[in-house]
Amino acid sequence: MSEENPVGEGNPETTGREPWRPARETKSQREWRPGQQKKPRSIQATFMSSVLVMEALVLVFFGLAVFGINRGEPLAPWALTVSLAVAVVAVLDCALVRKPAGIWIGWALQLALIMASFIEYSMAFVGVGFGLAWWYAVTKGRQIDRENRARAQAEARWQSESQ
Repeated sequence: MSEENPVGEGNPETTGREPWRPARETKSQREWRPGQQKKPRSIQATFMSSVLVMEALVLVFFGLAVFGINRGEPLAPWALTVSLAVAVVAVLDCALVRKPAGIWIGWALQLALIMASFIEYSMAFVGVGFGLAWWYAVTKGRQIDRENRARAQAEARWQSESQ
């Protein structure tokens, strides 16, 4: 190979097999090419995932608190188990927030958190707070994603016109 065309730079048969690449790569690492644009991340998904993870932590502590307060009663282990299960669902829903089903599961989790106020009255404030945070994450995240897409399209148009 000549000095003008070193290994991996524009040569299709050697791209992806450069000596500096590690032996084990992920699919996205193998498919990466110089100058390739990064796929934009969804602000809405990031916001919603943040709310769900914080809600999962609150649910774990809620279950522990109810268990500790009602230690001798038959409700205590069930409250802890259900609370931990709902916390796991909240964390797993982070993988689905880009789909409409994930958003609806999130709304169901908000309702479950508000319904927890029948077990511990202070959860009404926490549930309403997380419900508002979820609503904000869904609506404002969608708006920011829409604005980012419009900005990226305008920038691409400007770059194509200016070259």
